[in-house]
Amino acid sequence: MLDRPQFASNWRTPVRRRRPRWTPAVVAAAALLALSACGGGETDGATVEAAVDRVEPVAEDVDPALPATVTDATGAEVTIASAEAIVPLSGSLSEIVFTLGLGDRVVARDITATFEQAADLPVVSHGHDISAEGVLSLQPDLILAETGSGPQTALDQIAAAGVPIVVFDPADGIDSASTRIGAVAAALGVQDLGAELIERTEAGIAAATEGMDLSDPPRVAFLYLRGSASVYMIGARDSGATSLIEAAGGIDAGAEALEGDFLELTPEALAAAAPDVILVMDKGLDSVGGVEGLLEIPGVAQTPAGEQERIAHLPDGIMLNYGPRTGDVVADLAEQLHGTAE
Repeated sequence: MLDRPQFASNWRTPVRRRRPRWTPAVVAAAALLALSACGGGETDGATVEAAVDRVEPVAEDVDPALPATVTDATGAEVTIASAEAIVPLSGSLSEIVFTLGLGDRVVARDITATFEQAADLPVVSHGHDISAEGVLSLQPDLILAETGSGPQTALDQIAAAGVPIVVFDPADGIDSASTRIGAVAAALGVQDLGAELIERTEAGIAAATEGMDLSDPPRVAFLYLRGSASVYMIGARDSGATSLIEAAGGIDAGAEALEGDFLELTPEALAAAAPDVILVMDKGLDSVGGVEGLLEIPGVAQTPAGEQERIAHLPDGIMLNYGPRTGDVVADLAEQLHGTAE
């Protein structure tokens, strides 16, 4: 996958700093949150607040029941004899392993594993760019990969060294969260903890919009932005954001109007989507100079969202992971779409 405003009827403030919901420890950071008011002489950026990005393990001092034999997403039967030195090759897989209580066994990370507990681990992959030498130097006994992990030559080199590789289907929507948690838990020999985490995750998703009025769903367009690289794209039908937007009580305007996964962001594409709200990742919003810079991209200011400066934003490292913290992400976005400004 490509790498809080709260609205009232007279909504004016373009971005309200998100109140992190990831863990109780974040509550103490709430005092650091501030409002950004483009028209009021205050800051015009979308600087990510100083919040603690952590996962919450379901258990500690976990003792996996190994060996375990699983059939992975490629159809291969893999036997896992040991999981003392694990390398998950995506941030999403890392999040699941840590949340299952096995983070102390993880010896490396993908660059997309941004949560606090993984921050000091060596980076051995950058999305689809795996360093086989970097992985093998850490003497892992288990690699967790996704069907899109690669290059294949790197995976072949790791496999040739005798390290078991279990491949999982990628996260492609909210419905995949429980499936992936269960699959990872089975490979690690902690099925009971997997069932507990699935229950917790599903409960969090179900509770995310409790008490909110979702009767008037706004049209939401997901934009992928990397201003430093002049990358400006709009999410279409297969962007992966649809289930998140719908769970938060919105309509994916890009999915409704455009075919494919991501398309070049043009005035014509924006006009076709006609979003009431624009959804971006935090780093993407920062990369274009915040809300003020976003509104300067051709076509954005002319959308209903641009006219009202209704911009929602979510953390890059968690937005489309569809894992244990998905309920938090849905709740955050739902509050931005439907919450009442204080």
